[in-house]
Amino acid sequence: MNIFRLCGDLSHLLAILLLLVKIWKTRSCAGISGKSQILFAIVYTTRYLDLFTSFVSVYNSFMKIVFLSASYGTLYLMFYKFKPTYDHNHDSFRILYLIIPSLVLSFVIVHVYTVMEILWTYSIYLEAVAIMPQLFMVSRTGEAETITSHYLFALGSYRALYILNWIYRYYTEDFLDMIVIIAGIVQTILYCDFFYLYITKVLKGKRLSLPV
Repeated sequence: MNIFRLCGDLSHLLAILLLLVKIWKTRSCAGISGKSQILFAIVYTTRYLDLFTSFVSVYNSFMKIVFLSASYGTLYLMFYKFKPTYDHNHDSFRILYLIIPSLVLSFVIVHVYTVMEILWTYSIYLEAVAIMPQLFMVSRTGEAETITSHYLFALGSYRALYILNWIYRYYTEDFLDMIVIIAGIVQTILYCDFFYLYITKVLKGKRLSLPV
């Protein structure tokens, strides 16, 4: 554990809490991509199956349980409790274009050919692009609520902080995993336009919009 990973985890946790608070307080999931949330649920499920096979630390297990619970809780709120508020029309990104290539890539480029390792690698590839339906939805609607923007910024910051974590680990532990590094860089690049608009608009009190 180092400061970059801790801050990354806290940023990730903050993003999830902001999303849940937004949905619960407004009693609406308007502006939130259900397809991105489905992808994140797949990511956490395939990555954290080792929760039942190995123990690293109380902190590690706790965070896995929180992410899994929050992810499926979000799906429950979106597709059951507040289903009438879900915008199906604008959430039209075809997620099979992300699911299938990520799955194929996890068989082609993987460290070890075991079931758990392939699933973990798949989760890394899929997480890198899981935000695309959300960004696509924002571009289609033309704007995002302020709290939704905060959620996206916290989520993007989590991955950017993890890149710093990998750099730190390389210099202090001689640890290098090109799969997670490249996937993390790809994921961070997807947020670049959003980061710019967040800093230039949201932090100045304006609503955020993304170019189509």
